[in-house]
Amino acid sequence: MSKPVVAIVGRPNVGKSTLFNRLAGKRKAIVEDTPGVTRDRLYDVSEWSGRAFIIIDTGGLRFESADSIAREVQLQAEIAIDEADVIIFVVDARQGITSEDEQVADMLRRSGKPVVLAANKVENFDRQLEWLDFYRLGLGDPIPISAIHGLNTNDLLDTVIACFPPWQEFEEDPDAVKIAIVGRPNVGKSSLVNALLGEQRVIVSDIPGTTRDSIDTPFEYGGNRYILIDTAGIRKKSRIKEATEKYSVIRALKSIERADVVLIMLDAVEKVTEQDQRIAGYVHEQNKANIVVVNKWDAIEKDEHTMNRYDQDIRQDLKFLAYAPILYVSALTRQRIFKIIELVDFVVEQYHRRITTAELNRVINEAILLNPLPGGSKRVKIFYTTQVATAPPTFVLFCSAPEEVHFSYLRYLENVLRQNFGFEGSPLRLLVRKKTSKSL
Repeated sequence: MSKPVVAIVGRPNVGKSTLFNRLAGKRKAIVEDTPGVTRDRLYDVSEWSGRAFIIIDTGGLRFESADSIAREVQLQAEIAIDEADVIIFVVDARQGITSEDEQVADMLRRSGKPVVLAANKVENFDRQLEWLDFYRLGLGDPIPISAIHGLNTNDLLDTVIACFPPWQEFEEDPDAVKIAIVGRPNVGKSSLVNALLGEQRVIVSDIPGTTRDSIDTPFEYGGNRYILIDTAGIRKKSRIKEATEKYSVIRALKSIERADVVLIMLDAVEKVTEQDQRIAGYVHEQNKANIVVVNKWDAIEKDEHTMNRYDQDIRQDLKFLAYAPILYVSALTRQRIFKIIELVDFVVEQYHRRITTAELNRVINEAILLNPLPGGSKRVKIFYTTQVATAPPTFVLFCSAPEEVHFSYLRYLENVLRQNFGFEGSPLRLLVRKKTSKSL
């Protein structure tokens, strides 16, 4: 089952972002050198009592303001509410009920979604009068919390979890490769699906696909079975395109987690946008095999250098996906669309590739000899390396002082692994552990 979505809403300065950060915890940015990808993040993944869920932070709602920024913030909140399974409505226990709180409450009642009322900034949990007045909002029991100190957030999360849809189990073909197609609205995701399924060489299964947050379509090609997970761009609810695009990533997240391989679709005309970076960053963060598919290639005037220039620009804008193959297609003319399936097969094989311990250590030891660890072997020594998992390929390096192994050196070793073993389209995980007697 895909992760439930929890939206945090309320008027300005009630502590929504503080609560968001508290629930999300501290997460290391994947693309920290790319402006706007992690610094501007509005959503994250959290977990409580064994249930993982997506959380969305929204801007403060100001109904009386007429400026364009306030209107866009309100639209973004409405989209988040529409996508949410549960809504956390944050109010300020110090200030008490305001007219804006009442307007937000009216909006939430009309949504028909489960609402959990969080009375934030409570300093003394024995003084119930600080939050009892919020019963007047008609949204059930207010839960007193202090987001900045993390007080009583466990009760809040217990209540949120209780509102989640029940677990559902789906039977899926274990041998079918699940392909998620993600990207901004209007990059051609649905057109690509239609082009793939409309070709005579593809046999579309007569078993009905299961509709979840996206449409699953089983099909066969070249004797192999696949499931296409189509994540059509978020439905438009307004003329403000930017606001709707900010939340297209929510649906993409739900499909990414279920996929074996993810097609990250770009528009050849618009190239890489900030929203493309966000979505691609999440694919990388979820450690999924992936391919960058550049659609609408037919709309580009070309010379013999055009594709190389595009390659360079995409690599620059998506530095963290340097390992991902890039394929240029046209869903409209069907140019190279079946190269996608061939590339999917190749990338999935790389994603599940396993290297013998002997071969792995030969390559790593040669890499260390060519480029020794900073400080020399007296400070830190890598004794041996082993692969502990596939999908994604995961390696553990046992050494004398794990804390001394800098991330830049791990990046060097990752590049060495790719040069020797490929792993195209597959993220790699390199973990450093201290060698103990049990490790021998």
